[in-house]
Amino acid sequence: MKPRHVAVAVLIAVIWGVNFVVIDVGLASLPPLLFAGLRFVAAAFPAILFVRRPAIPWRWFVLVGLPLGVGQFGLLFIGMHMGMPAGLSSLVLQMQALFTALLAAVMLRERPRRTQVAGMVVAFAGIGLIGLSLGQGSPLLAFVLCVVAAGMWGLANIGLRAAGPPDAFAFMVWVSLVPPLPLLGLSLIFEGPRADAHALAHLSLGALGSLFYIAYISTLVGFGLWGRLMRRYDAGQVAMYSLLVPPFGMSSAALFLGERITVTDMVAAVLIVGGVALGSVRRRRVAGPENVPQPAGVR
Repeated sequence: MKPRHVAVAVLIAVIWGVNFVVIDVGLASLPPLLFAGLRFVAAAFPAILFVRRPAIPWRWFVLVGLPLGVGQFGLLFIGMHMGMPAGLSSLVLQMQALFTALLAAVMLRERPRRTQVAGMVVAFAGIGLIGLSLGQGSPLLAFVLCVVAAGMWGLANIGLRAAGPPDAFAFMVWVSLVPPLPLLGLSLIFEGPRADAHALAHLSLGALGSLFYIAYISTLVGFGLWGRLMRRYDAGQVAMYSLLVPPFGMSSAALFLGERITVTDMVAAVLIVGGVALGSVRRRRVAGPENVPQPAGVR
């Protein structure tokens, strides 16, 4: 990846890392499915009035919107509501990099490079190290929901890569039209109209600020930039950079929520960053007889 695209990938990791703290703030006032639905309502309106729909079939909006909105965020919000800490959630969700690489190999025939596989092993060693230090007191079902949410993100990445939208920002605006109805319908069924009405009637400034951040900064800006990288590079290569999210997520959770960071966590963060760096290295082809430009007329 070019240096400026690496910088963009790191910026996305910062945005998404802080996002877990913001989600935790919003969940203090809003039921999880309602919160997830409102996230996409805010992201879609009024943006669709000013952003032209990309000229790609509607099926791609659905194939990305359902796993991304209902699968990833619906399950993530429920898991965090059930007790998953913000820092640990930022860690577990980055298993999507593994799911993305595996799904890309099966569905897109993208063959992972040796350095990419090695980098993934190193990075996931760091993730496992953090999981050992943080995961012992977390609810098992909440953890499982976050793992499934990571799988849904991986599936959405494959859809985004296959769709290849010409304008990733416009695509994310219109994708945001897909999740609200399923999420709000599920909220009415499982959380109840009374709980939803009470939450909406007592919206706090913190909840409104959370909605603004996750709708516009995390969803439209973050996923818009993410989609551009996915369109330009292999899905597995781009997904590696999401492994930078846990260090930013855990440090922001420690700063704003008081979650504790240990020496083990710091070592694990170094492993994650090192794994991402290793996975992003491309071996240059050595010029041989078959790669040396030939004069015109020589075959």
